[in-house]
Amino acid sequence: MPQELLPYQYTEIKSKGLTGLSGLPTYLDLAQVARLWESVQTHLHLRPAGGQGWQDEQMVRALLMLKLAGGDCVSDIEVLEGDEGLCRVMRKGEWHGLSRCERRELERRFRKEKKRGFPSESAIFRYLSCFHDESQEAKRRQGSSFIPEPNEHLRGLVRVVQELVAYQQQRSPSNQATLDMDATLVGSTKKQALFSYKGYRAYQPLTTYWFEQDVILHSEFRDGNVPAGHEQLRVFEESLAALPSGVEEVYLRSDSAGYQKELLRYCAEGKSERFGVIGFAIGADVTDALRKAVAEVEGSQWQGISGSDQEWADICFVPTWAGHSKKGPAYRYIAIREPLAQPGLPGIEQPGLPFPVMDMGSVGYKLTAMVTNRDLPGEELIIWYRQRCGNSEQAHAILKDDLGGAGLPSASFGENAAWWALSVLAFNLNTLMKRLVLGGRWVNKRLKAIRFHFINIAGRVWEHARTLWIGVSRSHPSWELLHQARNKLALLAQCSG
Repeated sequence: MPQELLPYQYTEIKSKGLTGLSGLPTYLDLAQVARLWESVQTHLHLRPAGGQGWQDEQMVRALLMLKLAGGDCVSDIEVLEGDEGLCRVMRKGEWHGLSRCERRELERRFRKEKKRGFPSESAIFRYLSCFHDESQEAKRRQGSSFIPEPNEHLRGLVRVVQELVAYQQQRSPSNQATLDMDATLVGSTKKQALFSYKGYRAYQPLTTYWFEQDVILHSEFRDGNVPAGHEQLRVFEESLAALPSGVEEVYLRSDSAGYQKELLRYCAEGKSERFGVIGFAIGADVTDALRKAVAEVEGSQWQGISGSDQEWADICFVPTWAGHSKKGPAYRYIAIREPLAQPGLPGIEQPGLPFPVMDMGSVGYKLTAMVTNRDLPGEELIIWYRQRCGNSEQAHAILKDDLGGAGLPSASFGENAAWWALSVLAFNLNTLMKRLVLGGRWVNKRLKAIRFHFINIAGRVWEHARTLWIGVSRSHPSWELLHQARNKLALLAQCSG
């Protein structure tokens, strides 16, 4: 076989209005139906009416499209600007529902004629800088954990996220909310980023994921040196306050970062005025006292976990902070052991392992524990608790990798926090698309699959008879899916009217 290039050449296409993202405008429709732009106008006032430059609605719209299309950083906006067909759709969307007078006012915001469909890279950076509060930086103290107070613009963006969650709850209600709290590291090469417990510079957002609705209910952006358990009760209370109406029962799941006595007592003692006692399962620290309680468990008390070589047992353990009051809530501790795949050799010291181990007889075990106030059978409780790992951790992977959340744009904390919040907003908008529009097998699909089958479709955009047309090949496998999505969006619009 000859080792040469294939017989093809690149040449310029003369046709105008071409796009490689024919499915992306459906997200603009969904945001319109969900009143997302109205929410932006209500809560964000960085670019008020009568001012100059891009409006808040235009900026948020552009950044959401960037993230959903697969952009990793601000400079990727030029790729969307080069998509002439998508730019036509964006410009048409900006004028939708506006009177002639309002259109003229929108055009007068720009000193020169507006030719771009998307803001420039420099315009986006200027916009993001408004979310940073420099006065908070003076409050930092070396060697201590500090969480800057968000300014009014960042708080407004958080309220936009919460209102989109409320819309999903309105259209697809759930009376139960299982909240998974988890932190994740977002690596950064910026010298302003602080070192995390992993030994590299990073930020560490703490996120509350709503399992039943597959949405991010709350996410607090933090420096990398702030422990995941720092002020977790406050974050949990803020998450409860963000739950929309219709939720009657709440559960909490967390790893050992949530093993905070204030948080456990808050849930077990029913201190929430709205929800009362909150059922929880939280990873427990394997302390010397807990090891002693595990050592007292008889061999016959260990019960197997289906499909694994792990075993569990209830242990009689009451930490000092829990007290011994008969009127107080009961805290149930469960130990889980797993035999080490490679037992230690006699007389040879084992190297340090990244998890707790314990010798029981002649066998070495990996040992973990959890605390709960629920009375479910042990194996059922463990399976329920472990569902947290397969969903909230995947949500973090989507936020960082699929939606560009890891491509932090700045050395300024507030700008990065806004970039992360926009990734959360894009995540929830995509969940809305999967659950209310696409449905069926698409509900559990990752965003990369939706991009391949639904968003990244070649087409041509043109205008005729005051209507914008998007031409797509009928032979494309997603031809029917696009039409079904538009029909469902039309039904949603009728219900929202």
